Amino acid sequence: MRRASVRAIITADTVGGVWQYSLELARGLARLEVETVLAVMGPSPSDAQLKDARKVPGLTLIDTGLELDWLARDGGALEQAASRVARIARESEADLVQLNTPALAGLAAFDRPVVAVQHSCVASWWEAVHGSALPEDFAWRTDLVRDGLHRADIVVAPTAAFAAVTRRIYDLPEAPHAVHNGRTPLPLPSRPPHDFVFTAGRLWDQGKNLETLDAAAERIGVPVQAAGPVRGPNGAEAMFDHLHCLGTLDEAEIGRWLAARPVFVSAALYEPFGLAVLEAAAAGCPLILSDIPTFRELWDGAAMFVDPRDEAGFTAALGRIVGDDFERATMGRAARERAARYTPDAMAAQMATIYRSLLPAIRRPVLAAARHGGQAAA
Repeated sequence: MRRASVRAIITADTVGGVWQYSLELARGLARLEVETVLAVMGPSPSDAQLKDARKVPGLTLIDTGLELDWLARDGGALEQAASRVARIARESEADLVQLNTPALAGLAAFDRPVVAVQHSCVASWWEAVHGSALPEDFAWRTDLVRDGLHRADIVVAPTAAFAAVTRRIYDLPEAPHAVHNGRTPLPLPSRPPHDFVFTAGRLWDQGKNLETLDAAAERIGVPVQAAGPVRGPNGAEAMFDHLHCLGTLDEAEIGRWLAARPVFVSAALYEPFGLAVLEAAAAGCPLILSDIPTFRELWDGAAMFVDPRDEAGFTAALGRIVGDDFERATMGRAARERAARYTPDAMAAQMATIYRSLLPAIRRPVLAAARHGGQAAA
């Protein structure tokens, strides 16, 4: 069988949005003749996740069983993970490595180009949620991330706003490249609109600020449905008085909820991108979002914004939009139109351009960054 023009090793995990990001990127890259080897760290993929991965052309999945950076007991565990990923890259004859765990870049000798993608980090999370000095358990992790980011050939972040935060925290000589995430719209069954509020994500994560929504839910008069796990792999657990917790849902189940075009809300204190918001927007749901820089960058002009710690503000905004069919429809159209910018093909085209910049000139012509309309990117 003919080898694809380029082969990339991509690290991923199954806990958060990096899993969905990695599959979407692999799909987009496959259309650009890039093979991907997905090295999964942390908990093993579920049966549903494995099924989704098998649908991606040219994707090879390796379940490494290695520890995630934010769950690792010590630096030794991460050094072991880095060495294993470097070995996988050699054995797979990969042309380059994309580390969605940037700390690994400084812990092993990668004898090929390294792209580090900074999806999130404990230092920026702690700053947004607590605003105080890092605890000792976070400090050493942050040092490893700093070293990895400085060792990588190119650093990427999902928004310009988060790129700026990353540059400041880790003293980078320049801001990372901003490449917006892309998401394939979920399939939606035919369903009439219903009056309820919907949110989704890691409900156990303090950065999602579900306490504010829980308090607002008591006063708005319609159900607030919350999809996602309430218990995290780090032992964190959340309990709510007024949110209707739905548990972890697969794509088809989320699609059924979004098909009713509920008001989608996120009161996040910390969100470097927010794939759940993009899924809701693509479904035509009106958006009420916390007024943080990343959401402003992505959704300004297509959403309503509220200070993330303003419980009364969320209560008022939700009450206003839920009861106004015209406003809901208008905001839903604006969200859907904006969501059309953030596609897997757009994301893959930009990442392919970055890959190409790191490869020897002899291999570059085959890695066209985009072929829409029969034209390849220069």
